[in-house]
Amino acid sequence: MSITVTLTFSIRPDRVDEFRSLLENLLPDTRAYDGCLNVDVYQDQDSPGTITLLEDWSSKQHQQKYQTWRDESGIADVLGPFLPGEPSFSYMDRLDI
Repeated sequence: MSITVTLTFSIRPDRVDEFRSLLENLLPDTRAYDGCLNVDVYQDQDSPGTITLLEDWSSKQHQQKYQTWRDESGIADVLGPFLPGEPSFSYMDRLDI
């Protein structure tokens, strides 16, 4: 069953443009990863330092395998300088309503 993952980052105000460039470099690998169906990136109009990724995956297991790969590659060290705190992360199921 496919899932949607929301990942919201609060970016340091002076690093927003640099973070957007970083995502442009990182996301091709995400989109090409086995099980990734789609990744969209959104920026809050009222709080430009809030960036949200909506990721569609073929299964939770595919996303978790991807996340393990990112963690092992040191993504926390890459993202850390941009973030004053932990990102918000949720697994979502689509409701047929």
